[in-house]
Amino acid sequence: MLMPVRCFSCGKPVAEHSDEYAQKISKGEDPAKAMNELGVDRYCCRRMMLSHEELIDDIMPYKRF
Repeated sequence: MLMPVRCFSCGKPVAEHSDEYAQKISKGEDPAKAMNELGVDRYCCRRMMLSHEELIDDIMPYKRF
C-alpha cells in the first residue's frame, strides 16, 4: 500500500521523505544513515520508514468491478 502520510504514534509527517529514502536505499546506502540525513530522528517515525512494504503493484491486478 502507500506510505502513511503521518506517523501513527506521534503524528509527524513521514510520507514526504519516502521517495528520497527509497532512492538512497536503492543505491545501497545504510538505512540509518539515510534517515539521519532526511531528519527522521524519532524511533516511532523510523519504524514507519523501515517497516513499510510497497504492495500496490501486487494488489492492482485484483480490481473490484
